[in-house]
Amino acid sequence: MSQAREHRGGPRPPRPFRNRLAGPGVAALKRVAAQLAAGTPVLPVLVVSVIALVDLVGGAGMIWLPLLAAGPALAATTSGPRGVLCVGLLAAVLGATLGTRDGVPDRELAAVLTALVSVTLASGLASAVRGRRERVLAAVRSVAEAAQHALLKPVPAMVGPFHVAVRYSAAAAEARIGGDLYALVPTPYGVRLIVGDVRGKGLPAVSTAALVLGVFREAAYDEPDLLQVVSRIERSLARNLGHDDFVTAVVAGYPHSGHLEVVNCGHAPPLLVRDSGGVEALEPIRPAPPLGLRALTGETPCLQVVPFTEGDQLLLYTDGVTEARNHGREFYPLADGLARHVSDEPERTLAALHDELLAHVGGRLHDDAALLLLRKPATTEHAIPHAAAPGQEPVARRGGSHPATPDPDVPLAFSPCGRAGHA
Repeated sequence: MSQAREHRGGPRPPRPFRNRLAGPGVAALKRVAAQLAAGTPVLPVLVVSVIALVDLVGGAGMIWLPLLAAGPALAATTSGPRGVLCVGLLAAVLGATLGTRDGVPDRELAAVLTALVSVTLASGLASAVRGRRERVLAAVRSVAEAAQHALLKPVPAMVGPFHVAVRYSAAAAEARIGGDLYALVPTPYGVRLIVGDVRGKGLPAVSTAALVLGVFREAAYDEPDLLQVVSRIERSLARNLGHDDFVTAVVAGYPHSGHLEVVNCGHAPPLLVRDSGGVEALEPIRPAPPLGLRALTGETPCLQVVPFTEGDQLLLYTDGVTEARNHGREFYPLADGLARHVSDEPERTLAALHDELLAHVGGRLHDDAALLLLRKPATTEHAIPHAAAPGQEPVARRGGSHPATPDPDVPLAFSPCGRAGHA
């Protein structure tokens, strides 16, 4: 036992000097080789290898050697400068080896290698520029995502008594934000929401959408009357928009159980899905101009009061959905699609609608598209008070006690248009 202990604790035989030097050197070479292999694109290397193999089999010399420049040129589209240089170095080594083997004259071989080096350097520069632009685009996308989260705030799955789902797709995929807008907020007067579409695209449309949403969120908390909320948005747009600018929108509210208020300002009619499964469009009783154009027409919007009870659903959308066309120039039938995919889970319903919409247009929308679906759960929640603003007590809608819940079979009811709020 003691001998074994002494043997383990005794001095180890010294390594050869060459092995001690070779260890770090080999490890460094392996690391360099691994980095080069990681940065080397597969497809360009495969192209260069195939050209070299064809030259080996055919022995054609100068016929195939100039094609080796395709390797670094192709690498510039998919890889960084290091990958391009690796492919160019491989192509130059193979070109020199094959040219010598095939007996290519020195002047011609030098011309081929010079051209190959030039293509490699140019491709490396192009790759560096492409990488820089991709980084700039990534930064722009991150800023756009932050702006979208600030402008179109994420909607929770449950708002007040409703299950809610939202799908938004911007036509400008690089920006991920467009001129469509939506918001849904609990207020002292019940849950209120807006879905709208700004005329035009780009930064001006985003600026207008931000203006509308800011005014809506303030007015929804302050104004007991939904028509006054619309009037405040109208006055703000009249001060800030040009003569040709406008916003189509649907503003809705749920002031008390069983009743839904809807104000349509030149927008596509919402789709109401009854608990029985029937789908109907909520056409306005009297057409009203879009927001920002009331002064030109003098028309004021009407307030529609719609029975909305347990199990009912309401889909609000923008024209990017209904005007989406397939290759045969046919519009997407949203009402039919909603009837096919409606379920008790709004998120699942919108996911199916969105997938079908993309399949209809062939994979990419050409206009901004927004979908907002809310559903009144089948469980009774009439005893839950309306959400109040921070620091405020829940208050009842003007007029005292709430009316009884209407029968779903009763036709849609409309309040007199003469009570429309004036700007």
